[in-house]
Amino acid sequence: MKQFHLSIKTPGRGYYLITDQINRCVEEALAGLDVGLLHVFLQHSSASLTINENADPTVREDFKNFEEKLVPRNFPYRHNYEGDDDMPAHIKSSLMGCQLSIPISGGRLALGTWQGIYLCEHRDQPHQRNMVLTIY
Repeated sequence: MKQFHLSIKTPGRGYYLITDQINRCVEEALAGLDVGLLHVFLQHSSASLTINENADPTVREDFKNFEEKLVPRNFPYRHNYEGDDDMPAHIKSSLMGCQLSIPISGGRLALGTWQGIYLCEHRDQPHQRNMVLTIY
């Protein structure tokens, strides 16, 4: 078992492909590993992780637009200490989740042809997002 830490600065709300950053972080540990599992845990409650289509950038735009319809800012939230994007970001994080498990096969992440790992930033302002990556 090996563990790594990865920190990524987001420019604000959006869906960011982070597959390459994760691969670079665990590259040496994956070499020669026939079978295993990578667990990615995001240490935040206003961002999330997901695996989805990585080729067409309109997927990211559609995600962003849909999440605003699903969890609107104009709902009368009581928790708004950090602005009108605060509570919606917490709800979006809970809906999408803050962890992923990805199989390792033949020294590589066993993602599908069109799959990529996204860091989903639900806050408007830039943030430093930290992850713990554990290989089993």
